[in-house]
Amino acid sequence: MTDRPLSKRERLKIDRQEMPTSDAAERSRSFTEVNVGFTEQIALLEAQRCLDCKRATCVDGCPVSVDIPSFMGEIERGDLAAAARILFADNSLPAVTGRVCPQETQCEALCVRGRKGAPVAIGHLERFIADWARGHHHDDVAAVEPSGRRVAVIGAGPGGLTAAGELSRRGHAVTVFEALHLPGGVLSYGIPEFRLPNEIVMDEVRRLEALGVQIECNVVIGRTYTLEDLQAGFDAVFVSVGAGLPMFLDIPGEGLKGVYSANEYLTRINLMQSYAFPDANTPVLHGDRVVVIGGGNVAIDAVRTALRLGAHEATIVYRRGRNELPARVEEVSHADEEGVRFQLQVSPLAIEGNDERWVTGVRCVDTELGEPDESGRRRPMPIEGSERVIPCDTVVVAVGTRANPLLTSASPNLAVTNRGYLIADDRGMTNLPGVFAGGDIVRGSATVILAMGDGKRIAGTIDEYLHATAVTIDSHRRRVMSEKGLGTW
Repeated sequence: MTDRPLSKRERLKIDRQEMPTSDAAERSRSFTEVNVGFTEQIALLEAQRCLDCKRATCVDGCPVSVDIPSFMGEIERGDLAAAARILFADNSLPAVTGRVCPQETQCEALCVRGRKGAPVAIGHLERFIADWARGHHHDDVAAVEPSGRRVAVIGAGPGGLTAAGELSRRGHAVTVFEALHLPGGVLSYGIPEFRLPNEIVMDEVRRLEALGVQIECNVVIGRTYTLEDLQAGFDAVFVSVGAGLPMFLDIPGEGLKGVYSANEYLTRINLMQSYAFPDANTPVLHGDRVVVIGGGNVAIDAVRTALRLGAHEATIVYRRGRNELPARVEEVSHADEEGVRFQLQVSPLAIEGNDERWVTGVRCVDTELGEPDESGRRRPMPIEGSERVIPCDTVVVAVGTRANPLLTSASPNLAVTNRGYLIADDRGMTNLPGVFAGGDIVRGSATVILAMGDGKRIAGTIDEYLHATAVTIDSHRRRVMSEKGLGTW
């Protein structure tokens, strides 16, 4: 805690504080968390770097609109409980976003301090406050009167959980239906323990349950219940099932033994704890030489996981260069430190195998970057005569996901695009009245925080919808009861 406010000059002299990490050699064989977290002393020093701008552009970069200057100001004053109240009022899952949100391209990218140096470490401070709150009581939610309205949320991922928390805070009774045996969605099955421990996710879930959110797992909408069943039993429905159907490259050899989609590979390890086989029931290959095809966060997660399973060589194969890697800079840096190999500007042509149909290598060609393609990125062009084979015994394909048709195929009246994504208007409303949708199932594969942003925004429109329809419903009830001589409602 400071005795007096620092001047702008004093703040500008403070360097950005680095996140402490565990030893690279030790952590590369362990699933313990890589980032250790700020101490209170480090957090105070970093918070003092904030200039408390009159026009807080950093907030513009946050999809859930956290009041960043206010919670940082409370850290500087030493009132961590007040900082927690501010943070939790805007963000339903701050311990998650403090770990996996790409702040460097969002809030921190718009931080004024970043114009002439390093931006304030907003994400690290968010994590610090969220972790502090886990061990300290703080009142982050005011009691509200029940609205009498019921909302079903399909999917207990970041978007669904955020919407559930926001709706519960507005007094609505919320039930979340999750297909898997644990809530969290991609937070539980897709992000490894060394980046986001499952206990952190479960703590966030328990806090939502304390608000009154009901979560039912092992319920597959489209099989266990239909969308029509939920429409009949709830006043509104929010669909946030993500886009979890894995994509492949459509190259020869993808059916060989030893080839995984990143979804299956990470789900077996993260959610089903196959790293503990035979104590866990779901095995996964502990390859000695593992090739992961792709350059996004999921690819980096998979290749770092392979090292922790004992791989002697764990290699990223990506068809563009290092500057074009879509993964977070911090995660790429951690992968470098841990010994991950990068084969960049290399494009896979086929996966090769032996007579027993086990993987033996990935046939590739070197590339050079040409003119931008439809995505705006420079198109990889094969270099003639550069074909070669990267030997390996396991291949993980991490080239993206698309919409799973399970729910939509069972709901033929629900409008979808030609790629299977739900169509929703600016409010998040689908073509079915009272049915809303957001996150990856609408926008396509994206980040955790963008799904959360959708969940928060659409929870507001669902609340408006419930209040608007309540007038119609209540008016109808009064008329019916009056006609039947039952008095006023």
